[in-house]
Amino acid sequence: MSKVRVHIYVSGKVQGVFFRQNTKRQAQSRNVCGWISNLLDGRVEAVFEGEKLCVKEVVDYCRCGPSFAIVENIEVFFEEYIGDFSDFQII
Repeated sequence: MSKVRVHIYVSGKVQGVFFRQNTKRQAQSRNVCGWISNLLDGRVEAVFEGEKLCVKEVVDYCRCGPSFAIVENIEVFFEEYIGDFSDFQII
């Protein structure tokens, strides 16, 4: 399988609903590395690196998020795979 890197921005009701914690669990269960963070404008930003299918599954999860989230929009940017993460962190 090929490895990919994806950078996303998620908007809507995505802060204060355990979006980051649940996304971290999704990523870790698929051996996807990277990070996720709240932005001051209310969005969530994340970078995922790993096997293409696994990263796709985590991005697909972010399209809905946890049960209390309301995802209004998700921007997905494919970047060159770097491989500079050893785990997944909430920052």
